[in-house]
Amino acid sequence: MILRRASIDSAFKVFGIAALISTSTATHSAAADMAVKALKPVAEVPFFLVIDDRVSFSWMPRGTDPGMFTVNPNGSINGTTAKQVYSFTHFDAWAYGTNFFTISLFKSGHNDPASPCIAPGVTSSFGAGNCAGASEIYGLFRSTFGWNEIFNTHSFTMGPLHNVSFEVGMDANAENNYLAPAKRDVVAGLQFAFDLPYKGYFNVAPLAYKEINHNAFNQCGTAFAGGTIPGVSCSIDGNTEFKTTWAVETNYYMDLGFMPENMQFWSISGRAGWYGPKGDANGLPALSGPGRFSTATKTEFNSEPIRLTFDASKAVYGPKYSHFVDLWVAYRYWQNKFGLDHNAMPGVCTIAATGQSTNSCTESTVYGGVTVKF
Repeated sequence: MILRRASIDSAFKVFGIAALISTSTATHSAAADMAVKALKPVAEVPFFLVIDDRVSFSWMPRGTDPGMFTVNPNGSINGTTAKQVYSFTHFDAWAYGTNFFTISLFKSGHNDPASPCIAPGVTSSFGAGNCAGASEIYGLFRSTFGWNEIFNTHSFTMGPLHNVSFEVGMDANAENNYLAPAKRDVVAGLQFAFDLPYKGYFNVAPLAYKEINHNAFNQCGTAFAGGTIPGVSCSIDGNTEFKTTWAVETNYYMDLGFMPENMQFWSISGRAGWYGPKGDANGLPALSGPGRFSTATKTEFNSEPIRLTFDASKAVYGPKYSHFVDLWVAYRYWQNKFGLDHNAMPGVCTIAATGQSTNSCTESTVYGGVTVKF
C-alpha cells in the first residue's frame, strides 16, 4: 500500500480577478471620462485538488495466518500459504488535507482453510475435511488535516518539514475461517510530513490505537473454550476489547530521478507500522501462563520496507500516461502478526507440547503485482 501525499501548496495561491478597464469620452463638454470595469469570470476552485483511484492484483507466495500450519513428514512445519490479493485504492487531496482508503480481498490456499475447518484437513468436529482456502476482506482509511491549511499559515513548513497534520483513521476486516475475526480499530494522532528529493516524501505519524475483535475459539459453549466462566475462562460472544495502546506509522515514496532521462520509469516506496502491546490476546488473562505459555500481546511490526515500481505506461506511451499501468515487486515483513507473540501463544504461534514455532505468526515474503489507474 502506498499512501501518496500530493504537493498541494500551489493550489492554495490566491486566484486574482482581472479587471478590464475601458474609457469612453463624451461629446458634451460637461461630460466626464468614465472608467467602465468589466469583471473577468473567476474559475471555480475544485473541491478535490487531486483524485487518484487504482485497482491492483498481486500474488503473495508465502503469506501466513496465525495458527494455520501443517507438519511435514520430516517433522518440519509449513506455516505459509499462497495468497491472491485484489485491491481498490482511493486517494484525494482537498483544501484542508488528504484522504486515503483501500480495501483488499485476500484469497488463501488450502493451508489457510475456511470454516468449518479449524486447521488444514481438520473440521470443527475433529474429522477429516478438505476445506477451501479462506477469504479475507480488509479495509483501511486514513484522513489528515494540515495545520498550515487550518491556520492559514506557512509556520509548519521549514527545511525538509512540509507540514504537520491531525490524523484520524480506522481499519476493519472479516474472514470466513473458524476464528471469524471481525477487527475494528480506530487511530488518532499527528502526522509529520517531510519532503524527499525527486518529488518524494516521508511521513511519520505517532498515534493512539484502540481495537476490538472476535475469536470464536474463546466463545463459551465451544469445545475450544478454556472453561465455562464468562470473562475468566471463556467469552460470552467471542468478542474481545483490547486496551488502548500506542502506534507509529510511516510511509515514503521517491522517483529514481537520478537515473538517465530515458530510464526514468522507476520509483521506490515503502511503509512500516509499530503497534504496542494491547493486553491479553484472548481477552482472558486467567488462561495466560508464564514464558512460552503466555498469551499476552507483544509489539507488532507490520512493514513493506521497499517496493520497486516500473511505470510501464510511461515507458510505452510517454509522460502523459505516467502511472496508468505500474508493475511492481515488494518485500513484506510482519512480525508478531496481529500482536501475537511469535515466541509464545501455544497452539497458535508455537506447538504447545514442545514450544516449536509454527512459523505462522511472522510473515516474510517477496510478492509482486500490477496496478492500473482509472
